[in-house]
Amino acid sequence: MSPESVALFQNAGSALITVLFMASVWIVIGPMLEGDKKKKRMESVASARESMRKSRMENLNAAAALRADGRGTAKYIVDRFSLERLLEASNLKDKMAQAGLRGQKPVYIFYMARLILPISLGAFGLIAFILLNMPGWEMMQRVAATMGLIVFGYYLPALYVRNVSNKRLASIMPVFPDALDLLLICVESGMSVELAFAKVAEEMGDSSVELAEEFSLTTAELSYLTSRRMAYENLARRNNHPGIRAVATALVQAERYGTPLGDTLRTMADENRQLRMMAAEKKAAALPAQLTVPMILFFLPVLFIVILTPAGMRMGEAF
Repeated sequence: MSPESVALFQNAGSALITVLFMASVWIVIGPMLEGDKKKKRMESVASARESMRKSRMENLNAAAALRADGRGTAKYIVDRFSLERLLEASNLKDKMAQAGLRGQKPVYIFYMARLILPISLGAFGLIAFILLNMPGWEMMQRVAATMGLIVFGYYLPALYVRNVSNKRLASIMPVFPDALDLLLICVESGMSVELAFAKVAEEMGDSSVELAEEFSLTTAELSYLTSRRMAYENLARRNNHPGIRAVATALVQAERYGTPLGDTLRTMADENRQLRMMAAEKKAAALPAQLTVPMILFFLPVLFIVILTPAGMRMGEAF
């Protein structure tokens, strides 16, 4: 080997040793220069949580459906005549929240409707049934019809709230197990509970706006409430369904006893998926009984016409 080749190999070896030495020094000294990683990570998490809390609170304050103004004529009349005590409805705020009607304004509108509708329908019944003297009706029948309208007007707002609540829950429950699966994936990937709820709320917006709204509210409550248990209990109270109540109870127990949240969410997702399957099987089992009357009224007459018409035409030609 020539002296030039030997010198070239020696220079390459020296350069490699220098690079390895510098890398070793950087590996040893680098962590010392970076400081406390745990402290930086906790500060970043705290700042992210604070920014998320502020954004959620701004969204809640800006949303008219969530923070409605309760001032106005309805509030004055309700407070002036003490309609909340006179027309008292049990657990009205919880029922309003289950229907997605939050704030004080829907409560005042509810009491105003409960006051105005019986009076309006009673006046209509008095004019239509009694003063106009409905032909063929006895006086007791006209009075009973008028009283029926008054009672119907009194219970109509509650029926409306219940109907809206059932429709809202029906739009939430079919996609709730999928939301739990997404929540499980987010938690097991290392996200905090607040970030996991926020991410699922963002992803579920296309599938169910109501469920995305509920998860957004839960995210905000997890950010500013003193206890996560209160946020989970509020989620169960806003959605009066056995599956959601079971999930909220499991989350509270996981928070209290320190059990793995991933296992809890996986079990709850399986249970809610079974509940969804049972609801579908229940509807399928009830389908034959529901089809009996339509078949008698619509299918059987057409079937008889199709079968008997040719026979009747032939009998007419024969005779």
